[in-house]
Amino acid sequence: MFLLFGKSSKTSKVSDMVKSVKNALSSFEKNTTSNKPSEEIAKSLVLMKNVFYGDGSTAGPNSEQITQLSNEICSNDILSGLITYMTKLDFEAKKDLATVFSVLLRRQVDSRYPTVEYLEKNTSILEMLLNGYNVPDIALNCGTMLRECIRFKILAKLLLYSENFYNIFRVLDCHNFDIASDAFATFKDLLTIHKPVVAEFLEIYYERVFEEYTNLLHCENYVTKRQSLKLLGELLLDRSNFNVMKVYISHASNLKLMMTLLRDKSKLIQFEAFHVFKIFIANPNKARPIVDILQKNKERLIGFLSKFHNDRDDRQFIEEKAYLIKQIEAM
Repeated sequence: MFLLFGKSSKTSKVSDMVKSVKNALSSFEKNTTSNKPSEEIAKSLVLMKNVFYGDGSTAGPNSEQITQLSNEICSNDILSGLITYMTKLDFEAKKDLATVFSVLLRRQVDSRYPTVEYLEKNTSILEMLLNGYNVPDIALNCGTMLRECIRFKILAKLLLYSENFYNIFRVLDCHNFDIASDAFATFKDLLTIHKPVVAEFLEIYYERVFEEYTNLLHCENYVTKRQSLKLLGELLLDRSNFNVMKVYISHASNLKLMMTLLRDKSKLIQFEAFHVFKIFIANPNKARPIVDILQKNKERLIGFLSKFHNDRDDRQFIEEKAYLIKQIEAM
């Protein structure tokens, strides 16, 4: 009888957590000015963390409680409400929400990920997380949750094909260093983790994506400019993006941009531009507009490259530079 009572008590506690959050979210919907709903949610999130990780007792997490809590969170649709009203939570509660979100996503039942399936059906939650970058108070928390989502191919694909994906380009050029850096981490994960998905996406939306990407390479934010240039080189040299690379290096405007960046005041940006520039030169099937530009600037390019970063003690770079000079001389 004692064991049965204990089991019932634990089940009741889990239901109470979810009920408490649901009631607090209802209060937010009624535009309450009281701090009580925020406090109730904060307490419930701590209790939820204890269910998933254990409360420090020797017993540790209880699998039955974890299953019940996960199911009730999704069935009561409280994730959507928590993210909608995240700005009303205090600093620690926001962190706890991100932690609970992460645990829920990673929870596996046989070969299924129930919360991933839930988000796949409730894409508005992904949209809210993307839009969260526009709200400084929750931007970093949303970034943490987005990167958890990106681990799963289906969610990464939904994020890429979302109209709100393009909002990230504006965030990358913002003046808040922490937010721009976090957004770039998310941006990089989106474009590098699931390579076949990314390659297909870039081929379909090449014009729009690279119009936005070119703006990043013109931006005044030095860190964003350098990171974007480095990532561009990685993307173009990745075998998965071979078709995208062929299109990119066929456009004269892209070559002109790299030639301009080779002369940037920052030596680091010059160096990253070199790694993209070399792809144009190494291409054995150069488009006619590319050939015309290189032939027109042949002597100047040879002279420029001969003096380019001569102080760099990097054998691979030295060999690549010599190869490029030889290729241009042969034109």
